[in-house]
Amino acid sequence: MHPTIQKFHDLVLAHDHSGVPALMAVDVTFQPPTYWATWNGRQAVAAVLGHVNEVFTDFEYRRVMGSGKDWALEFQCKVDGLDCVGVDLVTLNDEGLMQTFEVVMRPYKTIGALRAAMNERVSKDPSFMKHKSALS
Repeated sequence: MHPTIQKFHDLVLAHDHSGVPALMAVDVTFQPPTYWATWNGRQAVAAVLGHVNEVFTDFEYRRVMGSGKDWALEFQCKVDGLDCVGVDLVTLNDEGLMQTFEVVMRPYKTIGALRAAMNERVSKDPSFMKHKSALS
């Protein structure tokens, strides 16, 4: 497994978000499963993923697939007590940092619960508002 993917995997499982930003390119893009938009930039993406790390419970990776620059990390978790299966689709840049990060999830009901939980969290996080402009 690529060292960046391994480090991300280990940090997520340890619920330690502190090292995640350093694994991302400065101009990383993130596409969430909850709406059609893209978050741009290391600080904005790190802020979103930090909140997600708090919303997901019983998180575990089921499989990690990929090679070179393209990786898929299949996971399962719960959101507000609802079961979820998803995949993190990650593309690394030439320096081995996360350049693109897209999450796909199912079922629909759980995605709705994730959106509600994230909206509540970020609405109470004054530092998050500076990242709103990162949406394209």
